[in-house]
Amino acid sequence: MAISVQNLIKERKYPFIFSLLALILITSLLLTKTQSLIAFTLDLVQSRSQSTSTSPPPLVQISPTSNPGPGQPPPVHDPLSWSLCNGAVAADYIPCLENFKAIKALKSRRHMERKERHCPERSPRCLVPVPRGYRVPVPWPKSRDMIWFDNVPHPKLVEYKKDQNWVRKSGEYLVFPGGGTQFKDGVTHYIEFIEKTLPVIELGKHTRVILDVGCGVASFGGNLLDKDVITMSFAPKDEHEAQIQLALERGIPATLSVIGTQKLPFPDNVYDLIHCARCRVPWESDGGKPLVELNRILRPGGFFVWSATPVYLNDERHQTIWNSMVALTESICWKVVAKGVDSSGIGLVIYKKPVSSSCYETRKDNIPPMCDQNSGQNISWYTPLDSCLAPLPVDGMGNSYSWPAPWPKRLTSKPPHLSAERDAEEIFYEDTEHWSALVLDVYLEGLAINWSSVRNVMDMNAGYGGFAASLRDMPLWVMNVIPVNGPDTLSVIFDRGLIGIYHDWCESFNTYPRTYDLLHSSFLFKNLTERCDIIEVAAEMDRILRPEGFVLVQDTVEMINNLTPIFRSLHWSVDLYQEQFLVGKKGFWRPDDRSKI
Repeated sequence: MAISVQNLIKERKYPFIFSLLALILITSLLLTKTQSLIAFTLDLVQSRSQSTSTSPPPLVQISPTSNPGPGQPPPVHDPLSWSLCNGAVAADYIPCLENFKAIKALKSRRHMERKERHCPERSPRCLVPVPRGYRVPVPWPKSRDMIWFDNVPHPKLVEYKKDQNWVRKSGEYLVFPGGGTQFKDGVTHYIEFIEKTLPVIELGKHTRVILDVGCGVASFGGNLLDKDVITMSFAPKDEHEAQIQLALERGIPATLSVIGTQKLPFPDNVYDLIHCARCRVPWESDGGKPLVELNRILRPGGFFVWSATPVYLNDERHQTIWNSMVALTESICWKVVAKGVDSSGIGLVIYKKPVSSSCYETRKDNIPPMCDQNSGQNISWYTPLDSCLAPLPVDGMGNSYSWPAPWPKRLTSKPPHLSAERDAEEIFYEDTEHWSALVLDVYLEGLAINWSSVRNVMDMNAGYGGFAASLRDMPLWVMNVIPVNGPDTLSVIFDRGLIGIYHDWCESFNTYPRTYDLLHSSFLFKNLTERCDIIEVAAEMDRILRPEGFVLVQDTVEMINNLTPIFRSLHWSVDLYQEQFLVGKKGFWRPDDRSKI
C-alpha cells in the first residue's frame, strides 16, 4: 500500500525524509568537487613538468578545466578589479612628470629639474578617467587642422596665443590655422623660407628626420609631413596647457621632454636637422651644455635652424645673446651656412655641424674639452648632460661615416650605424624581409584591426624598426621604442629615416593619456617579468591607449596566457590568432570609485 505525503506528515516521518535528501545532495557535491580537484591536479602536474624551474608563475591563474573555442584565448578565472586615478589632473595624469612629492623635495630648480622625470617608487595601478564628452578622435588627415574640444578641453592656450593664431575654438572643435610665434605668414610660408634660404637642405630627400625643439602645437612638424619629412616634436609639460597633447590628438608625432640636467632619450649623431623657433632655451647657459646636447644628437654634417629674436633684433639685450651664441657655436665648430630675414621681418640662421673631428683638434682653446670615450654610456637614459664633445664617428678604415642614402632609399639600405660584427648586414636584411611578410600576410589581412582608424602607433620593442618600415605606405606614423635593458638599435632606426626613443617599460612613458591608436609588442614581456609587474605595464598601456584603440602582442603561449586575463580585466575585447598573436581592443569602460586592486 503506497504511503501518501499526507500520512508521512501525520506520522512525523518528514524529518527523516528531509535528512535523507540533504545527505544525497551533499554526497553529490563532494563527488563533483573531487573530480574537479583531480582534473586540476593532473593539469597542474602536467604544466609544471613542461616548464623549467626558472619560469615565473602566472600572474593570474587561468582555469585549467576551461575549453575555449577555436581561435579564442582562455577565459578569465578571477578577473582583476581596478580603481580610478584621482586628483584634479587625473584625466591627464602623467605619473613620472606629476610626482609632486619628489618635485617639491628637489634641491635645485635652476635647470628645469622640476620638468624632468621623477617617477613614483611603484608604477600606478589606477586607470585614468575619460574627460566628459570624449569621443573617438577626428580621423586623419582632417585631424591635422581640427580636433574635438571635449577630447582636450583646455581653453587657456586659445586665450594665451590668440594673437599668434596657434589655435582657435570654433564650436565643438579646436582649429589650427597654421600660425605660430615665428609663423606670422603661416607655417607653409615659413617652411618655404627655410628652403629658399638654404636649398641644399632638400627636405624629403637629403633631410628626412627632424627634431623640433619647443614645438608648440607642432604645426611645423605637421606641415612637413607633406614633404615626406618626419619630425619628432618635443616640449616640456608646461604652463601652456597640453601642447604636446594637442599635437598627438592631431595625429602629429610628439613627445614630452626637456633639456634640463639630463641627456635627451635619443642616440648620438642621428638627427638630420634640428629646429628651434623661439623655443626659449638658453643655449649659452651652464657653460653651453644645452647646445652641446644638441651637438651630440645632430648627425655629422647636419643642420641647426635657429629662428629667434637675437638673430634679427639689434638692441643691446638681444645682441648680447647673439654674441654669446657666436662664441659658443664657434667653440663646437659649427659654421654659419645661411642667414636671412623674410618679408614678415622674421629672421633665422642655419648652422652646420662638422663631419669629422679635425676641427676640434685645431681649436686654440680646448673648450669644451673632448670627452673621455671610456666614461660614456651608449644609452642616454637618466644620464647627466655632457660638458664635453664626443669625437665624431669613423668607420673601420678611419673614414667619416657617410650620410644615409636619400629618402626613401635609406629605408631599406644598409644603415651607417649598423654593427660591424660579422653577419650583421645579413641579419638586418632578413629582419626587414621578415617584417614585410608578417605585416602583409598577417597583420593587415588576418587580424581584427580596423587599420583605417589607426594614426598614432607605438612599437614597444622596435628592434631595427622593421614593423614601422613595413607600414611606410599606410597613413600613419610609428614611435619606435627601444627598451633600455635590451640591444641598442635606435641609431639604425634613425638611419632608416624613422623616429624613436629610449624607454624603460617598468616606468611610465612621457606622454599624455589617450594618445596612441595602436600599441605593438613583439616578445617584450619576458624580460619585463624579471624586473617589474606586468599588471602595472598593462595599466600604463591602458593609460596611453585611446578608447577604441588596439593592442597587438606577439609572444609565447605562456606569456599570452598570462596577459589575457589582465587585458580582459580592463574590459578589453580579446582575440587570439595562430596561438601567438593577441589582439586587444580598448573600449570606453572605466571603473567606479569603489573598485580596488
